[in-house]
Amino acid sequence: MDAPLNLLEQHEILTRLRCPSCKKGKLDIQAEQAECRCLYSECGRTFSVYKNIPILINPDNSLFDAQEIIRQHKSIQHKRLALKQMLRKLLPDLVLNTITQQKIALFQQEILKTKTEATVLIIGGGVEGKGIASLLRNRNIRCIESDIYIGPRTNLICDAHDLPFDDASIDAVLIQAVLEHVLDPQRCVAEIHRVLTPDGVVYAETPFMQQVHMGAFDYTRFTHLGHRRLFRYFTEIDSGPTCGPGMALAWSFKYFLASLTSNRKLSKLLGVLASYLIFWVVYFDYFLIRHPGSYDAASSFFFLGRKATYPLEDGELIQLYRGLT
Repeated sequence: MDAPLNLLEQHEILTRLRCPSCKKGKLDIQAEQAECRCLYSECGRTFSVYKNIPILINPDNSLFDAQEIIRQHKSIQHKRLALKQMLRKLLPDLVLNTITQQKIALFQQEILKTKTEATVLIIGGGVEGKGIASLLRNRNIRCIESDIYIGPRTNLICDAHDLPFDDASIDAVLIQAVLEHVLDPQRCVAEIHRVLTPDGVVYAETPFMQQVHMGAFDYTRFTHLGHRRLFRYFTEIDSGPTCGPGMALAWSFKYFLASLTSNRKLSKLLGVLASYLIFWVVYFDYFLIRHPGSYDAASSFFFLGRKATYPLEDGELIQLYRGLT
């Protein structure tokens, strides 16, 4: 897999950046001084640059702090983290995504329908998302891989509530397993709509039937229609379940078993035991994912759409229900 872009070497992308605080100023990035400055005279705010990664977070409207992000990255014991990741691979995987690879192929087709090259913003791209390898390999697509922490693929730090880009400057946005972790999903989707070009494309995957993950940074779930309404200022190309009822059931059993104790270490051990006992259930999703009942019981949903001027009306929304209840 190719290494992520060094944005400081991508002049054409840098010209699209703007201050996440005032939303007016272009940015003067000085990698040698490890900072960048807003050029709007009434703002002039400065932002950090760490290991060639611009950290463009609006401190007035974010839970995250640039210096804390840097401090946490410096304090990570990378050998211990690598060992933990290796041990996780020994556990049965309770995540079975049967759809994403196919939909990412469709996403790329839609992006390149009217252009030969495109820039895609990946929100939550600190690590490679499931099923997106073909997108990262596509020579006609440049990926800006953003996150709110410094991961192995992060080349931009930003908060989705205040995307640091000019209006209509991004060809497509991928946001996979992120919208459950933001305080205001509507604001984030409005930001996606703002930065997309008039024919811009969005692909999103968001949980429905999943338990809490990432602890305090987990806030929201969406039904299929709730997810569709979130993207009401987009014309739908495709949508539906991406992880099915089998995965939802497996997660429920794991969290049920882990909840039988208040001891954190014992709870984790029970979760490991549950993974070995229940992993086989997720394979039902190969058969269930396209059944109408999955719209009422899926673990997560996807939405693929193109930027629109007018919203989907709520009266039209309720006509789109595809489940069985």
